[in-house]
Amino acid sequence: MKIILSRKGFDSSSGGCPSPLFPDGQLYSLPIPDAAAAVRYCDLAPAGIASKGLVSQLTGRRHASRLGAHLDPDLRASALPRPEGWRPSLGQAGSAQGHLRNQLVGAGDLFLFFGLFRPVERFRGRWQFRRAEPARHVLWGWLQVDRVCPVAELTATERLWLAGHPHLQQQLTNNTLYVGRRQLVVNGVRQNAAGAGVFTHFAGSLQLSDPDCVSPRQWRLPAGFYPDNDLPPLSYHHNPGVWRRQGGHCYLHSAARGQEFVLQADYYPRVLSWACQLIGQSGCDSFTV
Repeated sequence: MKIILSRKGFDSSSGGCPSPLFPDGQLYSLPIPDAAAAVRYCDLAPAGIASKGLVSQLTGRRHASRLGAHLDPDLRASALPRPEGWRPSLGQAGSAQGHLRNQLVGAGDLFLFFGLFRPVERFRGRWQFRRAEPARHVLWGWLQVDRVCPVAELTATERLWLAGHPHLQQQLTNNTLYVGRRQLVVNGVRQNAAGAGVFTHFAGSLQLSDPDCVSPRQWRLPAGFYPDNDLPPLSYHHNPGVWRRQGGHCYLHSAARGQEFVLQADYYPRVLSWACQLIGQSGCDSFTV
């Protein structure tokens, strides 16, 4: 089994700013812009957030909320009206999909999605980032793979419930979909948790960035991530100099490039237990078990 730390959502290069962390602790990962997408940002206002101009306010671009949004991974059934048979899914293509293929990512493997978040506040009726608060990398969702589907090989039935997914609207190299399981399964045992969903509210356990560092790429992880005894490390992080273990934590200078960081979970059972605990915690919006 593999665990994939998958970077998704707004950042300085895709979207121009972090995703918002609201005053009540609610997390909302903003999908990256996509001019070809039928879904617009104003169609995706998160629960309890009244402003449909959220993206325009945070980016400072007047009409940004009317632009297309690349809703991928697509994890929340409540995000849009859904056709019968809808399932959570992730699309990947190009070199990132090549990396997943080379790492043999497939059925049963677990994606943990993270992104760049920063606290926001209301000021004069508009959302803005809190100046004193830095951005940090935070886990915001998960998907356990049920099956891997090259887009060119999708059946007519699959195309019906995937209608509107951005990877069906574009001609991409290595264009592939990862369909989520209905129920989380670990070591052959069904867990009392859904196979895909989002973490609705922030908790310290979801934060990857070291709270004592300014750079979000400086991570503080559970000690179980440390690559002891020549174990294969998290992909893109083979240089021993980026790792440090101290006390009950493992510190990592995470890679600037790459979307998908793959860990061979069979060698890291404590990391797998950590991931299952996160998914089992309260504050999740998940696919029906």
